[in-house]
Amino acid sequence: MKKRKIAVLFSVIIVAVGLAGCSESEEKEMEQDHQQQEQASKEILYVGTFAGRGGEGLYVYEFERETGGLDQLQTVSDREAPDFQALHPEGTYLYSVSDEAFAEDSDHGTISAYRIDRETGRLSLINEQSAEGRGPAHVSVDPKGRFAYVSNYSGGNLSVFAINPEDGSLSQAVDVVQHEGSSVNEERQNAPHVHSAIPSADGRFLYVSDLGTDRIMIYKVDQNSGELSPAEVPHAESTPGSGPRHFTFHPDNNYAYSAEELSSTVAVFQADSSTGALTQIQRISMLPEAYDEAGNSAADIHTSPDGRFLYASNRGHDSLVIYEIDQDSGKLSLVGHEPTRGGHPRNFMIDRRGTYVLVANMDDDNIVVFERDKETGELNYTGQQIEVPMPVCLTQHIIEK
Repeated sequence: MKKRKIAVLFSVIIVAVGLAGCSESEEKEMEQDHQQQEQASKEILYVGTFAGRGGEGLYVYEFERETGGLDQLQTVSDREAPDFQALHPEGTYLYSVSDEAFAEDSDHGTISAYRIDRETGRLSLINEQSAEGRGPAHVSVDPKGRFAYVSNYSGGNLSVFAINPEDGSLSQAVDVVQHEGSSVNEERQNAPHVHSAIPSADGRFLYVSDLGTDRIMIYKVDQNSGELSPAEVPHAESTPGSGPRHFTFHPDNNYAYSAEELSSTVAVFQADSSTGALTQIQRISMLPEAYDEAGNSAADIHTSPDGRFLYASNRGHDSLVIYEIDQDSGKLSLVGHEPTRGGHPRNFMIDRRGTYVLVANMDDDNIVVFERDKETGELNYTGQQIEVPMPVCLTQHIIEK
């Protein structure tokens, strides 16, 4: 596997700026605190992949913050195409979904539970369950660590699993909700296609993006069993033919953003935390004016940790679109586009500390590292990238020591 590394002086610059105006003793104390903080944590990147082109499964890397480099630690080959994964909020377990059939007599996919080694970040299998649907495309975990949610794209349904608090193992599905319906795009929307399920910050509601029906379904979560029931306002309607795919909340939870795959747009919603209801307040293109949306599809979407910027990935234009978020209204204004240095950026992640953005380019088998300007939201290519066969999901884990 080829690796290229360059020296990035970002952490040194931060220290230098932070020291301006301090006394000599204060300078030394701050520098020591910074060094201790850097040494006190280990950063891990989990990479989900599709099958083909030599892929071996789920890849585990250590992220080197000072250089932006990635060093491979492990490859987990329990299942083919472990495409999407989610971290337990306590950082002790990882959950991964795969298209590979759970059993020989079923075409349902698989969800796997892994224990994370507290020192190294390496994974060991705990148990597996049937995803209870075909083509699992997404998994998420309740913010309190009680349940895992699997979105089955091909099956058009959603499955809920209880997480054992003692060992992180998964129960059999405690609920399976089958969607019904279709929409105007006869090729892509002739049936329901559940693409993602995102819990609210308090875990009371679940927002399920269905590309096939042009709806974001809103469910109440039973806080004991995990079973789902329609919320007071049971869904938010998307523009016909838009195809809602991925969904994210603003850090203050008053606003939410939907990446609409088929129309290459972002829909902006005001969120009611008491009822779970969504009210659309804006819809904005993800593409430059001169670019034909027919040659593009939207994929992933995330807000920056400080809530000032929103990023979403374009497959076709092969870019991340960058928006500034108005802090009073939640609405978006375009900052610009950054080429992803690879084809089909299916997934990306923003570093929890807000410094880096890593992009998984499925068609060019690479993960590319960008530095993020926290003041402007703009991205700068670091020159760092690694080769990974068909990467499709990136998950960061920081081990505090």
